[in-house]
Amino acid sequence: MKEIVIAFVLIFFCACDNKKAPSYPAIPGYDISNPVVIHLEVGLDELSGIYYYPKDTSVFAINDELGVLYKIYLRKNIKIKKWKFSKDADYEDISFRDSTFYVLASNGSIRNFQFVLGDSVRVKNCGKAVGGTNDFETLYYDSFYGKFVLVCKDCETDEKETVSAYSFNPDDETFSEEPFYQVDTEEIARLIGSDKIKFKPSAAAINPVTKDLYMVSSVNKAIVITDRDGKVKEAYPIDPVLFKQPEGITFTPDGDMLISNESADIGAANILIFKYKPLLHEKG
Repeated sequence: MKEIVIAFVLIFFCACDNKKAPSYPAIPGYDISNPVVIHLEVGLDELSGIYYYPKDTSVFAINDELGVLYKIYLRKNIKIKKWKFSKDADYEDISFRDSTFYVLASNGSIRNFQFVLGDSVRVKNCGKAVGGTNDFETLYYDSFYGKFVLVCKDCETDEKETVSAYSFNPDDETFSEEPFYQVDTEEIARLIGSDKIKFKPSAAAINPVTKDLYMVSSVNKAIVITDRDGKVKEAYPIDPVLFKQPEGITFTPDGDMLISNESADIGAANILIFKYKPLLHEKG
């Protein structure tokens, strides 16, 4: 009887040892499992877009239900600042160029605003990307083309095999009528080991060091790397515990990657900071 009990205990502990946490492939230059975590206050539970501001190492952010701009200081114990720029709506992402903020709504419309006379803001509606019933969550600025790019989350003209992106020219405030580029979702599925997916990006930003575009998807729990024209290079599954609801991404000039999570069902919203470590061939 004693031998049976010992054998049962050994089997139990061996079974427990075999239940290891799933492993995720490493993204070159980043230790994706070991970020610096910035926990945010309750009012920022619905954080939907972020933009890194290098002048004072802060992050500008928006809430997807309120027309409010937030300024979050990462290295200083300073109270979060906020400014009302619009009525409540479904705002999804924020970007910046030449002292002007650009904010994307889920229907593909853009509005911009600037600070004038201290803390007051001047707001302008810039129009809407494409007709039809569409859902957008991603807006970023590409300095190479001098344009903002909006990436579909769910656009009615897209098939399952593609995700379209449209451009917005801030100089004449015009949108491209045809897709600026299209992302091959079958290639994404192949790279993350899935038979087929409907890719739904929630944020994107260009890495200033590698010049690649990084897209994060909350629905698919993946980070996808493409070139500036949307050609898929790599795709990585990400840990749903760490990335509970990733809705924003931005980079520092040195390549550090910042990804924001909404609060989801557990805990507060946060910003994850992944330090960039150049690869050996890059150092040379």
